[in-house]
Parts: sequence; structure tokens; C-alpha cells
Amino acid sequence: MYKYTENAAYFTEKTTKYIYIFILLLFILSLQRVKKQINMEITSAEFVVSNSRADMCPQTNLPEYAFIGRSNVQKLLVNKEWYLVDLPGYGYAQRGKKMMDKIQKLIEYYVLEREQMTCLFVLVDSRLEPQKIDLEFMEWLGENGVPFAIIFTKSDKQSSGKTKFNVNRYMEVLKEQWEELPPYFISSSEKKTGRKEILDYIESINNSLQK
Repeated sequence: MYKYTENAAYFTEKTTKYIYIFILLLFILSLQRVKKQINMEITSAEFVVSNSRADMCPQTNLPEYAFIGRSNVQKLLVNKEWYLVDLPGYGYAQRGKKMMDKIQKLIEYYVLEREQMTCLFVLVDSRLEPQKIDLEFMEWLGENGVPFAIIFTKSDKQSSGKTKFNVNRYMEVLKEQWEELPPYFISSSEKKTGRKEILDYIESINNSLQK
């Protein structure tokens, strides 16, 4: 039978101390690893395809993050880990009804049927009052359970105070219909405002998908 002695007590205390130090080091290393993963840096971006049919996009297992824009569907492979998809705009007034119907079907097919679509970023002009068409589009996304986030664009075109006022106003309007508000970001393509926050958000989702 093992007998308790002063030497044994010293050994146990010393061993415990080393174990605690070892655990602490592991914890610090894990925090550094998480920090490195969340702070995304784009090291490569590769153009893949441009077409007007979502069903012709390449079949992959990588997550896709879609942005509502004014051009045809395009796919960029970023860091060889995820795709950035640029969708055509909804409700563009200068387009005819036939073209709008075609675009609507493309958006609906991609957003609702594309399994790789991980999050949809809805671009909203931060200079404008809440627009009915944007609100209805987001309501449609909510009704269909589509994960999305809002990007308030062109923040450099006005004062930061005005941008903040408009964004707060927008979120207050959304609160009238939404129990839980979607994530949102304030951005400027010219000043690169919001770039880091958006990329880190994408990276956090990518990390959660790997667990």
C-alpha cells in the first residue's frame, strides 16, 4: 500500500503545480489559435464562374456567402476555403417585367435551393430611409428561414453621426416585425470600413461549421 510521506506530499504538490502550468499553457495556446482563426486575412481570391443560372454553379462542399448586387451571378474562391457569390439586385426599376421575373426566379432558386448557401448579405444604402422593397425582401427571407445579415453601404458619403442615426432608425423599424434582429455591419468600399468585421463574421461561421 502506498504510504503518505512528506516527500510524497512534496512530489504531489510539485506535480500538481506542473499540471496547472501545463493546463494554463494549453489554454493560452487555444486562445491564440481561436484569435488567429477569427481574424481572417484574405491571402487568395480566384474567379470561378459567371452565369445567369444558379443551377450551373460548380458543385462543391465549401460554404458560400452571397451578396445582393447589380450584376450576374459570379463566384470567387477565397483562401480556397469559401465562395463569395454576387447575386443580381432585386427590384431594379429600369428592368422590364420579363427580366425582373427571370432575376426573381434566379434569386429564389439560389437562396432557397442552393445547399452551400451559408449566409446572405443584404446591401442597404445607409443614406436612405428604410425602403419598403428592402423590408419586404428581408421579411421574405425570414419567412423562409434564410440566414442573412445586413450591410449598410456608402457610410463615407455622409457624416458618421448621420450614418449612425439612419442605421438606428432602420433597426428600430425592423424591431416592429422582428423578435430577434439580424446581424448588421456598416461599410464603405472606398475607406474599407467594415471589411474586417465582415470577414471575421464569415470566419466565425466557417469555424462553427467545422465543429
